[in-house]
Amino acid sequence: MLHYFLPSQFAKRVIDITPDELKKKGVKGIITDLDNTLVEWNRPSATPELAAWFDAMKQAGIKVVIVSNNNKQRVQSFAKPLGIPFIFEARKPLTRAFLQALKMMELKKEEVVVIGDQLLTDVLGGNRLGLNTILVVPVAQTDGLWTRFNRKVERKILNVMRKKGMIYWEE
Repeated sequence: MLHYFLPSQFAKRVIDITPDELKKKGVKGIITDLDNTLVEWNRPSATPELAAWFDAMKQAGIKVVIVSNNNKQRVQSFAKPLGIPFIFEARKPLTRAFLQALKMMELKKEEVVVIGDQLLTDVLGGNRLGLNTILVVPVAQTDGLWTRFNRKVERKILNVMRKKGMIYWEE
C-alpha cells in the first residue's frame, strides 16, 4: 500500500527539474500541480524564473498541462497568460484528470511525469495510473484547511517510509 505514496523522484523546487534531465529519461510531457508546486497558493501569476522554466520546457519539446483541484478562475488566470493548457477541479487523486491530460498531450504513460507537492493528491493520483512522479517541497509554508489536514497525514506516511528505508531525502 505504501508504494502508492512513494514518488519516483524528489526535487527541492520545480525549477530544479531540467529539460535535459527529463529527456534523458524519455519524458515528453509534464502533468503539474499549480498551488504550492509552481507558485504559492495565493500568488496570481508565474514568477519570471518560472516563466523561463516553462519556456525551456517548450523549447525542448516537452509538453506541459496544469492539473489542479482548484477552481476554473484560479487555474485559468494563472495558465492562460503562459499559454499552458489546464484542467481545473481535477478531484485528484482520482485518475480522470490525469487520463484527460495524457489525452490532451497525445502521449503514453511512460512518456509523462507528474510533478506535485502533495503525496495524497499528486503522487497518489499519478502512481495509481503507473505514471512517474516527482514530489517537490511546497513553495509556501501556509496552506488551506484541507491541505493542512493532508500535510498531517503526509508527515505520518513519510515517517513510516523513512523508518522502512523507502526514502532517503530530507525536506
